[in-house]
Amino acid sequence: MYRIGEFSKMSKTTIKALRYYDEVGLLKPEATDKFTGYRFYTTNQFVTLHKIQSFRQIGLSIDEIKSIFSGGNAEKILQKRKREIMAELQSGQEQLSRIDFILSGKEEIGFMNYQAIVKELPECIVYSKLLNVPNYDAYFQIIPAIGKRLAEKYPDLKCTVPEYCFMIYMDGEYKETDINVEFCEAVDQMKEDFEDIKFKRIEPVTAISVLHKGGYAGLQNAYIYAFKWIEENGYAMADNPRESYIDGIWNKNNEEDWLTEIQIPIIKKSC
Repeated sequence: MYRIGEFSKMSKTTIKALRYYDEVGLLKPEATDKFTGYRFYTTNQFVTLHKIQSFRQIGLSIDEIKSIFSGGNAEKILQKRKREIMAELQSGQEQLSRIDFILSGKEEIGFMNYQAIVKELPECIVYSKLLNVPNYDAYFQIIPAIGKRLAEKYPDLKCTVPEYCFMIYMDGEYKETDINVEFCEAVDQMKEDFEDIKFKRIEPVTAISVLHKGGYAGLQNAYIYAFKWIEENGYAMADNPRESYIDGIWNKNNEEDWLTEIQIPIIKKSC
């Protein structure tokens, strides 16, 4: 038999790891001196340790290895790990694709003004109104009037925190005039519809998010960036774009400080 230090050298495994395997019941020494506490191992345990190391190197957890050693379904455990690795590879490939997209645009004018992330837009209750507006500037007159009507009708209705106010573009394309939109404001409860204002629940969705800093006249560049990102990263648009207004004329005096988030629902293209 070999003392733990000798066994450590022979197996190229640290003493710390061997002690840990003993503590968790994965590999107990063949014998332990009751007076000194020294652990002793045999060559048969070297074979067991070799199996442990092979399983650890493919990413199995201690509990999964213990399950296999106890007669658990090894194939099921290995198939599960295989699926995890495949998901990790896909995630890595997507990250490489996004890096290539960033690097490919390094010479474009205004390239560094925009970045894209994929995010989950949660379910929400909104009140909404379909609008046809002549241009972006019309929002400043129309939107406050809608909020005033809601406050008079339902004084107990509250906006969510943080506030989530957005436009859904019904035209399916960027337009600067004669724009068909659905104005939505997330609120804390469902109410009865009245006149042309509707209440509804919007389902959660995966979306690309691009932030635009500045006036609405420059939003076109953000949309161009977003649609290029969607195409070159293997996605497709799943629904009409949303514009979420974070900062604007209501809280920022300087137009350069306005902040708008473009949210475009997406799905991954099938291979």
